[in-house]
Amino acid sequence: MNDSPLLVLIAPGDTNIPLLCELRQAAKTVIGDSARDFRSAADDAEIVLNWSGSLALLRDVFFMSHHLRWIHSRSAGLEQALFPELVESEVTVTNSGGIFSPSLGEFALAAMLYFAKDFRRMTRNQMAGVWEQFDVTMISGQTLGIVGYGSIGRAVAARARALEMKVLGLRRNISHPREEDSLIDHVYGPERCLEMLSRCDYVVVTLPSTEQTRGLIGAREFAVMKNTAVVINIGRGPTIDEQAMINALSENRIRGAALDVFDHEPLPAGHPFYAMENVLVSPHCADHTPDWLDNSMRFFLAQLDRFRRREPLLNVVDKRLGY
Repeated sequence: MNDSPLLVLIAPGDTNIPLLCELRQAAKTVIGDSARDFRSAADDAEIVLNWSGSLALLRDVFFMSHHLRWIHSRSAGLEQALFPELVESEVTVTNSGGIFSPSLGEFALAAMLYFAKDFRRMTRNQMAGVWEQFDVTMISGQTLGIVGYGSIGRAVAARARALEMKVLGLRRNISHPREEDSLIDHVYGPERCLEMLSRCDYVVVTLPSTEQTRGLIGAREFAVMKNTAVVINIGRGPTIDEQAMINALSENRIRGAALDVFDHEPLPAGHPFYAMENVLVSPHCADHTPDWLDNSMRFFLAQLDRFRRREPLLNVVDKRLGY
């Protein structure tokens, strides 16, 4: 065990830290939900695990920790991990990107089938005791567009391919082809976003929340979509202009939306999404499998071992890009 303390930041009342014995065997662990919990240990700390702590707490601990070398975020999203002073520092930041991709890929597939087979109508009729036959659609042969073709996007593409869908991908950088691009039929750059969206029957958004991605899907983008298109957001809520989406859904300019992420969470009571027949609301739990927290901690422990062995860390974040 290294003598340098490992600082684990949690939210107040969070007691759900799996594999805690293994963590304590691997490092001298200090757990807390306020800056005062770390005052005696911070100056000797090289590593911070932001398990569920707030951005404000992480910032406070960052300024207390003068020998800090590495911060790991349990979340794939970095809204609770990045701030200007950290971005400008030499401290390495990693996240848990990729761990949750298979589950999110399955959710996207389920959402497409939900609308294709009109499961809402089936459930409503069942509850009312109504026998009503109606036509359903196939997703085989239809076109899926993935906005943000990273780890989650590839998980979605692999599952869509299995159901014989045509898959398009939008990626910030298309100058360096990847082997995984064999999963998709065509890769578009950001300047051709409207062109791609106009061709899609289903649009899956997997983007992180950054200055560049906020509101990326807005009124102009909804205007070019098919009126039969379904939008699925499993990235971050602010990447879609919420009011523009509500307008498109209310006016039936698109068929529907399946949303796991929102501008404000929990989704406030009385929000229009709750009452919309053409919206499927998931309370940001599409990746909450029974073992998701265990898997997150196992990934960190493997990272800790790599750090101690001076091996390259996985999932190193480009702090300036925000992912």
